[in-house]
Amino acid sequence: MTHALRRRWLLGATAASFATPFLAQAAFAQDKYPKGPIKLVLGFAPGGITDILARLTAARLESALKTQVIVDNRPGAGGNIGAAAVARSTPDGYTLFFGALGTAVTNQFIFANMPFDTANDFTPVALVASVPNALLVHKDVPAKTIQELVALVKSKPGQMTYGAAGLGSSTHLAMELLKTETGMQIENVPYKGSALLQQDLLAGRIPVAMDSISIHLPHIRSGAVRALGVTSPTRAPDLPDVPTIAEAAVPGYDAVVWLYVAAPAKTPPEIIKLLSNEIASGVRSDEMQAKMRSVGAIPMPGSSEELARHISAETVRWKKIVDAAGLKPE
Repeated sequence: MTHALRRRWLLGATAASFATPFLAQAAFAQDKYPKGPIKLVLGFAPGGITDILARLTAARLESALKTQVIVDNRPGAGGNIGAAAVARSTPDGYTLFFGALGTAVTNQFIFANMPFDTANDFTPVALVASVPNALLVHKDVPAKTIQELVALVKSKPGQMTYGAAGLGSSTHLAMELLKTETGMQIENVPYKGSALLQQDLLAGRIPVAMDSISIHLPHIRSGAVRALGVTSPTRAPDLPDVPTIAEAAVPGYDAVVWLYVAAPAKTPPEIIKLLSNEIASGVRSDEMQAKMRSVGAIPMPGSSEELARHISAETVRWKKIVDAAGLKPE
């Protein structure tokens, strides 16, 4: 090879070596996520607090990612129907799941035939919020405190019932935890949703209930029902005068519903990181925190790694609670 030819070859090779990273960057830019709408699947019906928080999260992602984020309600089986649909979807970041405590932790202990593997079919994305429930009684129930309710139930063994929205739901398990800690024997009447439970509680057909605060707040304020305690470690923003169950009766009691976003397993880690960062920063914003608190939720920002650790710890804790309550998969 002549000197001139060698020089031209070296120049060409050098140019190509510099061009390769730029070509790779151009290809990456063309494939930049997201290129189209994202679907956020929710395993619960429209209108409830979980739906409200899912839509707040979707709005945040729309603003941050400059693409449409559609909330797709697929209720049923304690959120399992929606979760199973996401578990089977393509792991490309365009189908996400907005879940709750049940779908991440407790459903596996309650349902005999789970349609997905809780630990292996999802990649954690971000924690979003927690939602306290409340121990409620009809206005004619003489108990004014949790201790008085426990005494009343114990004075009528096998006679009193309580309502919770769904067998194995967070409200059911919260009450079973309270029963275990206080020794009271009160029979569960499972409801398909809070609407029917609320009707029966207001009519006095069910004397006691464990349910979401936001659903019953107008009737608590009117005096039609009475809140004896809330299930969170700190007092609920909507009910600052109502003690926590922990401070009123059972030290250390904690039974909140927490909400999160997950993606199908094997979703690319760079997409998980992007989504995690945007959701967490959104939850930390003053605007989103104010909106969450206005509907009775407590902001709970957390990264993908923090969500993974939280799921692990909660799985151990709730397994013990379920076993202590004697609940078996059905």
